[in-house]
Amino acid sequence: MSTPDHDNPVQQELAALGLRLERLLETVRRLTEENRSLRHSQEQLSGERAGLLARNEQARGRVEAMIQRLKSLENNG
Repeated sequence: MSTPDHDNPVQQELAALGLRLERLLETVRRLTEENRSLRHSQEQLSGERAGLLARNEQARGRVEAMIQRLKSLENNG
């Protein structure tokens, strides 16, 4: 049994919508994966930043301690 001619445009429209839906689903999958990857990278960078800030504070403390020792030596000498 063949489909009437007036169903042909409907079938074509459904096929076109199906293709658009497939492309949209693929885009959603790709963006979901990209988002996951970016969140992971952000977590890593935040961890690295926290480590660098801590090291910077340690270095600042050592420099300040050296300055105080130098001032002490200067005052005693």
